[in-house]
Amino acid sequence: MSDVEAEVAGNLAAVRARIAAAAAEAERDPDEVTLIAVGKVQPVERVEAALAAGQRVFGENRVQEAQGKWPALRARYPDVELHLIGPLQSNKTREAVALFDVIQTVDRPKLAAELAKEMARQGRRPDCYVQVNTGEEPQKAGVLPADADAFIETCRVEHGLPLVGLMCIPPADEDPTLHFALLRELAKRHGLTRLSMGMSGDYEDAVRLGATHVRVGTAIFGARHYE
Repeated sequence: MSDVEAEVAGNLAAVRARIAAAAAEAERDPDEVTLIAVGKVQPVERVEAALAAGQRVFGENRVQEAQGKWPALRARYPDVELHLIGPLQSNKTREAVALFDVIQTVDRPKLAAELAKEMARQGRRPDCYVQVNTGEEPQKAGVLPADADAFIETCRVEHGLPLVGLMCIPPADEDPTLHFALLRELAKRHGLTRLSMGMSGDYEDAVRLGATHVRVGTAIFGARHYE
């Protein structure tokens, strides 16, 4: 085992142990929580180390980056589940529907309509989450909480999307638990069972508040190095 493989495997084990401990505190089954390893701008060597350690659920922020990385990896690991967790441009829906198993960032009517068309065209229906901008931050993607009820119904009734859950990214300078609780209540109101919330700095809080999916990057792979 190489140094990188040992490091990533150790990090994965530590994150999984912390998820299990947080679940136990909340009297939840740790198996109810899916760890999404976020490979954004990580070297392929580190992603391969996570695959070698048994990780099979991954998240990517950009369609283009995922296209350059995952077709070759999936040829060797066909059981990988790939989530799009970054903003999706309407003109990238064809590629997104073809590549991803889950699209977590549905956040506007035009995108919902384009996804519905593309799913019908390809005969492929990735699970969808609505991204909610719980902090109402102008620079951040996501439907505003006040508009979420109507948008969820539009996705389901008008577009027939396979909507399974909600996703949020709380403001960096606020208590994330308030945002996680808001998302949980919104999901409950609509009978949505999956909650994607919590990242490297706050995933334990998210698990305690009902997260079914946590998105962890740097705690597994180390710091990102942007070119």
